[in-house]
Amino acid sequence: MSVVKAWLVISESGQSSIEEIGKHSIMKRTGLPARDLRALDPLLSYPSSILGREGAIVVSLEHIRAIITAKEVFLINYNNPLVVQFVQDLQHRIVFGNNNITSPHQAMDHSGREMEDAAEEIEGEGSTINVSVAAGPKALPFEFKALEACLESACRCLESETRTLEEEAYPALDELTSKISTLNLERVRQIKSRLVALSGRVQKVRDELENLLDDDNDMAEMYLTEKVAAAPAVDQISIIEEVDDGESEADDESVYDPKAGDYSEINTNVDIEELEMLLEAYFAQIDGILQKLSGMSEYVDDTEDFINIMLDDKQNQLLQMGVILSATNMILNAGIAVVGFFGMNIHVCTV
Repeated sequence: MSVVKAWLVISESGQSSIEEIGKHSIMKRTGLPARDLRALDPLLSYPSSILGREGAIVVSLEHIRAIITAKEVFLINYNNPLVVQFVQDLQHRIVFGNNNITSPHQAMDHSGREMEDAAEEIEGEGSTINVSVAAGPKALPFEFKALEACLESACRCLESETRTLEEEAYPALDELTSKISTLNLERVRQIKSRLVALSGRVQKVRDELENLLDDDNDMAEMYLTEKVAAAPAVDQISIIEEVDDGESEADDESVYDPKAGDYSEINTNVDIEELEMLLEAYFAQIDGILQKLSGMSEYVDDTEDFINIMLDDKQNQLLQMGVILSATNMILNAGIAVVGFFGMNIHVCTV
């Protein structure tokens, strides 16, 4: 029997609700394998990752543990204060987007109507099918709104921690250079440990975004709304082809494979420019945070070098003083020996 967990579910209309969902149920609703769900467990330490799957996007970035589908977002650690802020931001994006741009369902209906018109023209002319599933008003898909909210929340968290560390690090380092003490050294040691840990987290997020930007196929997998919109349109065209006696069975039309999740021999190449621009914006932001941390790390190294130079100088002064004391002691001992020699009582024999 699968363990039932509480999930916060946010719909494409912005409504949120807490649902008790078992492991198998969430796998059925999202189409994800069990190994992807393990990456969302807050109790387990998994590296930052953004995984594009057939019917969902798995996001594991900092405090964000989410499953994004074309219609819903599932959050496992919704009690985290940072996640509460993320939920509010996502709901604001959804409501604002629905009030200003065409919804995904409207875009799908519009695309379906254009498919019907194209099919009627094909019946009359017998021409080759070349349909773009992305036709119609261009709207930011629901999954990209959710993904953008995840990236912004993660970047905001890392930026806040970096700013706090900067405010503590630079004064502590400056104080250490002016006064070397055990207390100041301990403060700098703790700051350096936090700096190394934070830099590692930021580097992982940066590497994940860089890997995504380098792989067009992974980015294409994340266009969930287009997959949902394309499925009924392609089925509609397939029905028309079966009715049309003049159409050849060997015609190079697309056949949708639910397992493979792609369309062959049809002009449905996903334009990933929209997602690429979104990822590049946050890649630049996370790279800027990493540059700040790198600059701070260099400042710590420079301070350590300065402290070592100061300590070496103090050591040289102590060695010099030791040499002077040794020389002085040797001179005093020589004088004492001379005085002692001439102060000896010499017995004089008298005749």
